[in-house]
Amino acid sequence: MPPSISAFQAAYIGIEVLIALVSIPGNVLVIWAVKVNQALRDATFCFIASLAVADVAVGALVIPLAILINIGPRTSFHTCLKVACPVLILTQSSILALLAIAVDRYLRVKIPLRYKTVVTPRRAVVAIAGCWILSFVVGLTPMFGWNNLRAVERDWLANGSVGEPVIECQFEKVISMEYMVYFNFFVWVLPPLLLMVLIYMEVFYLIRKQLNKKVSASSGDPQKYYGKELKIAKSLALILFLFALSWLPLHILNCVTLFCPSCRMPRILIYIAIFLSHGNSAMNPIVYAFRIQKFRVTFLKIWNDHFRCQPAPPIDEDPPAERPDD
Repeated sequence: MPPSISAFQAAYIGIEVLIALVSIPGNVLVIWAVKVNQALRDATFCFIASLAVADVAVGALVIPLAILINIGPRTSFHTCLKVACPVLILTQSSILALLAIAVDRYLRVKIPLRYKTVVTPRRAVVAIAGCWILSFVVGLTPMFGWNNLRAVERDWLANGSVGEPVIECQFEKVISMEYMVYFNFFVWVLPPLLLMVLIYMEVFYLIRKQLNKKVSASSGDPQKYYGKELKIAKSLALILFLFALSWLPLHILNCVTLFCPSCRMPRILIYIAIFLSHGNSAMNPIVYAFRIQKFRVTFLKIWNDHFRCQPAPPIDEDPPAERPDD
């Protein structure tokens, strides 16, 4: 008999479904835009497309699995472990994509003349593939033994049961908090976030340094180039800020769980942290639409061509410089 769903669970499921309904089409639109607009084919936007793939998977895979876990079905230990691991893979993929974007923007302002010879399409594809491979390795580590199986088996045998343990499937029952804090957070989340902060600080310093140089009659193009880089860097730094704001609360709660086992956290606090982490997947397309003109123009063209049946003019692959307040 399936478990009954409380009013609180129904509200949780409703919010999760709403997040998924915003995240999936929004990020599909991002991937679509990169595909149809040649001006969105450089390394940065390829990394953004990789980030969007992870966000689509959050809406299409992680959120349904989170809803399933919230209902609390009874499953075997390893089945529950397989349900819990995808979110670890996709979170790590998002972090590495953001790091790749930060490094790419740094190279664009540090070595603008040699950038295209250093960051080639082939190298960008290799970097994206490397990010995903590393994400699978980090996210699937619990499948290779760093999990709570021994503790669950001990409790299972103490109750006189035999065979593979059957548990009420919950994330913290199968995923070790030592793994989540010491390995996932302290090694693969926090250091990359801090590194990205340092990279963007250096990017803004280099751009401001160039923009503050005395403007001469022949310096129009560099001024335009660095002005555009500044605007894009601000938008991507905002993406990073939103990611940190969305995911750090959940990791901080994991730290509290590990270092203060007797501390009882309000249930609503845990749900807010979960909503923030899942909701991050729906934020990025909104930021792109409002902050990056190439995306905004391409989104409108896709809408007019495919949903309003009113073909838009061809996309200007090198749009005019954006207004500072655009």
